[in-house]
Amino acid sequence: MDDMDAIYRSHAQTVYKFLRAQCRDPDLAEELTQETFYQAVRSIDRFDGTCKLSVWLCQIAKHLWYQHLRKHQRETAALETALEHTASSAEEGVLEQEGWITLLRQIHNLPQLSREVVYLRAFGGLSFREIGDVLGKTESWARVTFYRSKEKLRNGGHEDEK
Repeated sequence: MDDMDAIYRSHAQTVYKFLRAQCRDPDLAEELTQETFYQAVRSIDRFDGTCKLSVWLCQIAKHLWYQHLRKHQRETAALETALEHTASSAEEGVLEQEGWITLLRQIHNLPQLSREVVYLRAFGGLSFREIGDVLGKTESWARVTFYRSKEKLRNGGHEDEK
């Protein structure tokens, strides 16, 4: 067992065929065969000789195959979840975009001073006092105008019909 190269030459085809039968993918079987021998070199001190060396190598290969399957299942599940989330996010994004466009149209249809108050408050982040100063009005006027404009927008851009 000192000569791992001789072990590889003797058993690589057996391990490869075993893995090829399991995964039916020649590239993956080759990759897992290489990993099998890498793991065998790392843990050769644990081989106690109670079974054939080829059996021990195929056991390592089987465990690597099962690891691959578990990892692939997790990745597939994560991808499916991401795709579902992306699909719903895309739909929500379109609806949200349509909602913003509708809201902006309604804001645009407000009277000029009301529209400016809404823009300055909602998009500019100005306080009511700052809005009053900018428009040459009082803080109270800015509050009332914003409140009335907001109510009008809630009603679909129509005047409140009380």
